[in-house]
Amino acid sequence: MEDKRTHLLVAPVVALLALGVVVLMSTSVFIEDRIDMYFDWRKHFLWVGVGIAACVFFASVDYRKWGQFSWPAYVFVCVLLVLCFVPIIGQEKNGASRWIGLEAIGLSSVSFQPSELAKLVVAVVIAAWCARRADQQKNFLHGFVYPLAIAGLPIVLIALEMDLGSAALIGLVSILMVFVAGARIPYMLGSVVLGLGALALAVRSNANRMERIFAYMDLESHASDLGLQQWRALIALGSGGVSGLGLGNGREKLMHMPYAHTDFIFPIVGEELGFIATVLVLCAFGALLLGGILIVQKAPDRFGKLLGFGLLMMILVQALLNVGVTTAVLPNKGLPLPFVSYGGSNLVMCLSAVGILISISRFGGEARAAPSTEIPSRAMLHGV
Repeated sequence: MEDKRTHLLVAPVVALLALGVVVLMSTSVFIEDRIDMYFDWRKHFLWVGVGIAACVFFASVDYRKWGQFSWPAYVFVCVLLVLCFVPIIGQEKNGASRWIGLEAIGLSSVSFQPSELAKLVVAVVIAAWCARRADQQKNFLHGFVYPLAIAGLPIVLIALEMDLGSAALIGLVSILMVFVAGARIPYMLGSVVLGLGALALAVRSNANRMERIFAYMDLESHASDLGLQQWRALIALGSGGVSGLGLGNGREKLMHMPYAHTDFIFPIVGEELGFIATVLVLCAFGALLLGGILIVQKAPDRFGKLLGFGLLMMILVQALLNVGVTTAVLPNKGLPLPFVSYGGSNLVMCLSAVGILISISRFGGEARAAPSTEIPSRAMLHGV
């Protein structure tokens, strides 16, 4: 049964990785200012290899070990987030300071986003905190304030990097984890209100973000400026029809839609492979959700359940937000489509999360003989 759960988790991931490689080969050759038209595709292929290696590594290590190193990892990732603001080490792109360059070790063309590592670490820290304090979960401070305050520091640092999408994702998943762990519902409703208020304040305090909201509300009037990406995305999805224009025949990637190979690859899938392909992509994430739930449901200990749930939500909420943005259901905010979009840091993070989920399935059997504290039944993880 454990193998079936793992297969149900891995199969859609492999399918999405294959789709990403194929569509990126079709799309990335049209990126501006590229002498080598296949440079980005080869780079993505290399990151796929690194991500698979990370997945194998995390799958081979007992997931319970990560709880022992949660605090050192937390301090480490916060230091990395601060380094994004340090000249020479940190790199600024498009007005955002989200990257750390690796020129110091001879990799001038390689950079990574510490915010992606923060997604993993925050999930581990909150899971470890809540697992060790099961009897205090309904306590206002220990079961609600402290775990969300732990998530708050990296969230603030990431928001200051002008990466509001990743900050919102980590905040939302942190709230879901605390809720699943057993925090009182009134506390959760209050946190949602405060979170929405903080998000609104962050948007209102930035002129560019406000302009994006206005553009989202009237895409056609802003089709040549801030609404360009989403407007062209809708054109791509509409022109693809049911079966698509054919692989390689998409028109929007021809300098019409910026970042078509990264955050807006989903409309390219719809344009070239059709509505059927986009539905299959959503079905793949649905299968991933089912496989992840089965693994989390059978995890023998509280830490495994919470960690598995948090990592699963990090992937699937991001996918949901990406599809929402690229179909103009949500305002534009850059988040890649997991396993499909170009972007090494996010790809490695997602595959690492899959590796930890596999580890929970593999090593969970060894922990079933030990006493464990279960998560409250309202968490929907017990299937009752």
